[in-house]
Amino acid sequence: MTDAIVVEGVHKRYGAKRALDGLDLTVARSTVHAVLGPNGAGKTTAVRILSTLLRYDEGRVEVAGCDVRRRAGEVRRRIGLLGQHAAVDERLGGRQNLEMFGRLYHLGARRAGVRADELLDRFGLADTGRKAVAEYSGGMRRRLDLAASLITDPEVLFLDEPTTGLDPRGRAEVWAAVRSLVGGGTTVLLTTQYLEEADQLADRISLVDGGRVAAEGTADELKAMVGGDRIDVVVRDAAQLDRAAGLLTGGAVVDRDRRLAGAPAGDRMATLARTVRVLEEAGIEAEDIAVRRPTLDEVFLALTGRGPDDVEVAA
Repeated sequence: MTDAIVVEGVHKRYGAKRALDGLDLTVARSTVHAVLGPNGAGKTTAVRILSTLLRYDEGRVEVAGCDVRRRAGEVRRRIGLLGQHAAVDERLGGRQNLEMFGRLYHLGARRAGVRADELLDRFGLADTGRKAVAEYSGGMRRRLDLAASLITDPEVLFLDEPTTGLDPRGRAEVWAAVRSLVGGGTTVLLTTQYLEEADQLADRISLVDGGRVAAEGTADELKAMVGGDRIDVVVRDAAQLDRAAGLLTGGAVVDRDRRLAGAPAGDRMATLARTVRVLEEAGIEAEDIAVRRPTLDEVFLALTGRGPDDVEVAA
């Protein structure tokens, strides 16, 4: 079985500027693949190429088994796209919106109605199908957007920041819907501004910088690139923070705003036991002690030299 997306040595220039500089990307079928990177990394250019909206200068691109350059029409029939902004009409009900999208895709009135009912049921919206979308919660609207992007049952779905602006509950609802899609065989290329979202959803993550992939792997593999486990100590009294940091081994990092000292933890349990003991012996009261893996924020900082506030994640 061929991969859902194959990008080999793709270059795209805008005058003297190289937006993509030998981009390579492979996305397996029925998986969620997140593409992350700082501003100007080439992510938006890449997704426009993948969705046939932009021609590239050199390389090879296949989506759903079709060459993007030679079979653009076929690619468009096999993909779906969910953008950052709602595409549904708030004055209409959920079912009416989906029927409208079905008619736009030439499904015919009967087939559009059947497909609308299927998708409302699939996304837990069957009881709200006749309610005006203006009355939906944020999570319900995004689930309806997802349903609309699946009217033609695409093989590959591009999700561009699908949970921007949602509260935690709405975000969780969309995450559950995405997992359901992949379970049904859809391949998802995810772009997001929430690093936690990539951590939670993606089977693999590509970190793009300077128009090419700087690192790729599972979330755990990327975290391992910047070191092993770490121990974090939050002291109750900020005046004791420097003393606590001095008791940690391996070179502690101090965050004064959070009253936190962190350091490498070679052996999770041994490091935890030692830290509890030496703090107690020193009379330092800890508000919290935790052993954790590096975060994706730290991966960004280590691999791109830029912090998460500089990151705009899009394809």
